[in-house]
Amino acid sequence: GWAQLLLAAPVQLWIGARFYVAGWKALRGGAGNMDVLVALGTSAAFALSVVELAIAAWSAPMPGMPPHLYFEASATVITLVLLGRWLESRARRRTGAAISALAALRPDTALVLRDGVESEIPLAQVLLGDIVVVRPGARLPVDGLVLGGAGSVDESLLTGESLPVAKHPGDRVTGGAINGESLLRVQTTAIGAETVLARMVRLVEDAQAAKPAIQRLADRVSAVFVPVVVAIALATFLGWWLAGAGAAAALINAVAVLVIACPCAMGLAIPTAVMVGTGVAARHGILIKDADA
Repeated sequence: GWAQLLLAAPVQLWIGARFYVAGWKALRGGAGNMDVLVALGTSAAFALSVVELAIAAWSAPMPGMPPHLYFEASATVITLVLLGRWLESRARRRTGAAISALAALRPDTALVLRDGVESEIPLAQVLLGDIVVVRPGARLPVDGLVLGGAGSVDESLLTGESLPVAKHPGDRVTGGAINGESLLRVQTTAIGAETVLARMVRLVEDAQAAKPAIQRLADRVSAVFVPVVVAIALATFLGWWLAGAGAAAALINAVAVLVIACPCAMGLAIPTAVMVGTGVAARHGILIKDADA
């Protein structure tokens, strides 16, 4: 029992301290969330085990009747909840890397033709209507219309089309695509945040920040779920105690309600599944345009 206490105490009081902080902030704001439930349930299991261990140490235990300890339950609940949140944060990082890779498709400079002279300038200095010269093998820095030259453009990283697309004067091209074998002169029609590539990045970022309808439903359910679970635990304690089971047995059953409700699938599975799904899709080149999709 003492070995279990030494192993579980760092998990409960150090690793699990974030649940106390977040739960206290939620209670101060007048709301109950999963952090409150995790802190309450694991603390009840941990404290009950400490009391049982202390009683067994100071009294003569009956043969074959070891104390009821729940250190492993509190430590496991904290570990599982944090594992789910780690998976969610890892998915966020991977999706963020995919967004960064998408944004990096656009070059930092552009070769602009002004007054018959070609000059390489920062992309931020390119103006609408400027003529941009795109050499073979280079990425297109802007969205525009082909004015001169004809050839093929690889748009696979933007559209998924595996074959190069033929471009002729008057055709539209998209920044970030790769020019093929010929030199193109492109008149700029969109710059900065208005380019197709920038809008795609913005859509993916918005999808990451927004919550889908199912997750908003989960949040509303969780807000009601926490006080309901606490009420059920109190009713469990009173019911067993009034039935004559004794305070210890009544408390054990009330703690069981709190511990079982801690890793609530509604509060954990939905955000984790959404984030992991988005991250896996992004790694395979599939960009989700909004949270509901």
